[in-house]
Amino acid sequence: MPKLKLSYFDFHGGRGEPARLALHIADVAFEDHRVRGPEFRELKPELPYGSLPVLEIDGIIVAQSTAINRLVGRLTGLYPDDLVQGALCDEAMEAVEDARHLLGPSFSMRDDEKKAAREALADGALRNHLGCLQARLAQRGGKYFADQRLTIADLSVFVLTRYITSGTLDHIPTDLPERAAPLLLEHHDAVKSHPKIAAYYASR
Repeated sequence: MPKLKLSYFDFHGGRGEPARLALHIADVAFEDHRVRGPEFRELKPELPYGSLPVLEIDGIIVAQSTAINRLVGRLTGLYPDDLVQGALCDEAMEAVEDARHLLGPSFSMRDDEKKAAREALADGALRNHLGCLQARLAQRGGKYFADQRLTIADLSVFVLTRYITSGTLDHIPTDLPERAAPLLLEHHDAVKSHPKIAAYYASR
């Protein structure tokens, strides 16, 4: 087994969380390097794209969350062997990134501007995007996004849904998935009930 070090911010959620979950599910040993603000400022100039997460595997640095998720998915058996199912797995992960990009600009806005932008997203683009994810999940049987089993794609969508329902996103209603894409909420609850994931969050 290669030596792994996953570096990401010290909170639950975000782009580094699916890889963390996958490694815990598969009981793969890794250094869970949780970066805090001051350390990130020092680390940033050394990062390939100036951002986290990064995964160090036997001394080689891999950046960009989808590349990391795909690698970790393969390493943990949570990525399909079939080419088409692999593409469907990638599709769901890219859709999660698209949702993050929708929200991204609002983080640098002032309060009133942020409120208006996020309320517009909740009523429009983000709501529609969740509906698209739900439709793709339904087309594949309603339980998993690829390969008829749990994959890194399911972990990625789970982390997104968990983020929206957590209440940490000001002006995004926590019941948005329930109203816009209830099947995604069912999917979230099913993934959350996985024994290894339940144990992961219970320990933190």
